[in-house]
Formats: sequence, structure tokens, C-alpha cells
Amino acid sequence: MEETIGVTEAAQIPRQRGEQLMDHAVRYAEERHWDVFPGTWLEASEGEEFCSCGDTECPAPGAHAARPDWASQATGSAAGARRMWGKHPKAAVLLPTGRTFDVLEVPESAGFLALARLERMELPLGPVISTPDRRMLFLVLPGGAAKAPALVRDLGWAPSSLDLVPRGQGHYIAAPPTRVGRRGPVQWARRPTAENRWLPDAEELMSPLAYACGREGRRPGAAVASV
Repeated sequence: MEETIGVTEAAQIPRQRGEQLMDHAVRYAEERHWDVFPGTWLEASEGEEFCSCGDTECPAPGAHAARPDWASQATGSAAGARRMWGKHPKAAVLLPTGRTFDVLEVPESAGFLALARLERMELPLGPVISTPDRRMLFLVLPGGAAKAPALVRDLGWAPSSLDLVPRGQGHYIAAPPTRVGRRGPVQWARRPTAENRWLPDAEELMSPLAYACGREGRRPGAAVASV
């Protein structure tokens, strides 16, 4: 069983080089059949790094879509990925959700708690991403985001009361080894392997995730509504 990446270990992972981003993008398209598209990148000037979008207050420097039509830019072709990253080798590797997978996003603390419970229960688990802003993204079958609110209600929670964010059609995520400014790289808490090629349904993960989110605390500022 693969070990979960801890915060200390994550901080020790070396910075990724631009050319490696193409390799990862190609691998995602070729081996996992995931659509990919290049995002912004980090520029350096006088010892400082800033996002290629030009916004000095960019909330996700070097790790967001560079174009408004990003959805049409995404490709599942390895050759297409090589061509796009050949033009912008330092570009973030971004993956659209709502196509080959959806995402259930939770706080990192809740994510680790849910992972431990999932493993004890021997429930199916797909790849899991850990972000430098202490979020954890669980990959599930497409359609999972749309039914997530109803699944949460069935468990007795108001969706607005939990810090559990479903991401489906119209959204995207940054994939490893994309680096988010000074915050550090996006990483795999559970890497893609042959064993987790078949993604779980959102229903299979919802109970451990909702329980973990409820135990770790409700969404900041949210009012608990009656279900």
C-alpha cells in the first residue's frame, strides 16, 4: 500500500523543471486517457517570481487557465500535449473535470482522516491529489459532482454545512507536478497506478468524506440548514 505524502515530506520535494511538465502531461493523456491543457506559468524577474497572467495579486500564480476558452483547448492526445507544451514548456498541467473524472475536494485534515477510514474499510480508492493550500482532491467517476449534494443530504447533512466541494463539468484542477507560486507543488497523495485505474463512484466515498468533514469542522461561516 502506498504511503500518504506528509506535509514535511512534501516540502522536501525538489522544484520541477519546465521540461518535466510536458512529460507528465503526455503521460496523463497517453496512460490515463485524461484530457490535459496548459495553463499559466511562473516568470522570474530580479529574484522574484510572478504569474504569466501579469496580475501581481494572482490567487493561483502559475497554476490557472491562461485562456477563457480553455475547455476547447483540452486534449486527450499525447501528440497534442507535446505540441502545446512545446510552445510553453513551463505551463501548468491542468485537467478538466466532468470528462473522464469528477473531483470531491475536502480540507487536507479531513482528507487524511477519510483515507485512513477508507483503507480500514477496504473501500475502492482512485488517485488522490494534495495541494499546497492544504486541500485534498479525490478523483471519482464522472457524474459524481452532480449527485454529491443529494448523497450528503441522505447522510443527514446539509451540503452547505460541510467543506466538501464537488467539481464536475466546467471546472478544472491543477495536476502534479504543477507549482503554485511560492506555496509549492501540487502532489499525489495516492498516485495513479494500474490498481486504481478504475475510479470509484462518488457514493462509495461520500460517507467517509462527509464524516471526516463533519468531524474536522463545518464550512467557515456556513449556517446549518434543516435537511
